[in-house]
Amino acid sequence: MNRRYPNPAKAILYLIGLFPLGLTAFITTVVLVAVGVGTVVVWVGVAVLVGAAVAARAFGNAHRAWAQALADVELPARPLLPKTDAGVLRQWRELLTERRTWRDLAFVLVAFPISVFCFAVGVVSIPLVPLAFLVAPRVAWLHARFAVAVLGPDRTAEQSARADRLQASRARGVDAAEAERRRIERDLHDGAQQRLVAVAMGLGRAKGKFDADPDAARTLIEEAHADAKLAVAELRDLARGIYPAVLGDRGLDAALSSLAARSPVPVEVTVAVDPRPPAAVESTAYFIVGECLTNIAKHANARLVAVKVWRTPADQVVVEVTDDGVGGATVRAGGGLAGLADRAATIDGVMTVVSPLGGPTVVRADLPCAW
Repeated sequence: MNRRYPNPAKAILYLIGLFPLGLTAFITTVVLVAVGVGTVVVWVGVAVLVGAAVAARAFGNAHRAWAQALADVELPARPLLPKTDAGVLRQWRELLTERRTWRDLAFVLVAFPISVFCFAVGVVSIPLVPLAFLVAPRVAWLHARFAVAVLGPDRTAEQSARADRLQASRARGVDAAEAERRRIERDLHDGAQQRLVAVAMGLGRAKGKFDADPDAARTLIEEAHADAKLAVAELRDLARGIYPAVLGDRGLDAALSSLAARSPVPVEVTVAVDPRPPAAVESTAYFIVGECLTNIAKHANARLVAVKVWRTPADQVVVEVTDDGVGGATVRAGGGLAGLADRAATIDGVMTVVSPLGGPTVVRADLPCAW
């Protein structure tokens, strides 16, 4: 547990300020709740109770801001009303049934009597130096911990939302894998398989002409040899599209440098990911860069591309592809960028695209190394 106490001056100010804030919040909320409950039978009370809920959330945000400013804790503000497009009544219902609303209301009601004690400690600490340096910071720290426990993120809701995101990302990953399987099947059928059939037929015809017409047989063998080389090249490209050998053997730096060397647009590559990330992260990063370079070459009219890949202290690999092209790239359903976002989501990664008209375009993916 973090025991970094606020400095005495901030602690005293924090403790003293809790009383007027707590008193205002307590009186306002209690009055609104009492009036709302008393008039609920004539429906006016419903609107008053909604006002009480909004007030509780507003005062909760005020406590969060006060604790962040003076008690050195992270307590970001929360929206006063739930975000919904289902209409006002639905929004009111969600407001009155959300756990966050009741947590804020409970804090407002419980924090007031506690703030009286905190106010006394803060005021007494001003003339007494030992209290100012020893007691006030500790009391402020304890109250801030209480605020974090009640006003902080709802862990249950966060875990539920994360589970929903993972489930959705896994579903998109399955769809992407199925689409990839069909692409590979189509490429094999339309490319290498047809060429190998042509090789077999050409060799069969050459075998029939070998004794009667050696020159024709030689021509057929040469054609079959050319088709065989093309089939090998297509199979090599297909295998590289599944998982490039250089990525498995030498890692991201070499693999991305290989992609850059084949790009018609000049590419600057910077990679710093030591220690080496998991194979799933490497392959995701590789295909994101590869698809971005392909899109840039086709659509961006860019003169230079910068590819940067680095590992963060939070154990994430960040992939950032920037080009100086015309911009205007968007993530739309069924598009290439949407497919890359789905690929990143399969390992709980997040991809963002910033591409104003006129450029530059920045595609960034944050890929966790543990999930």
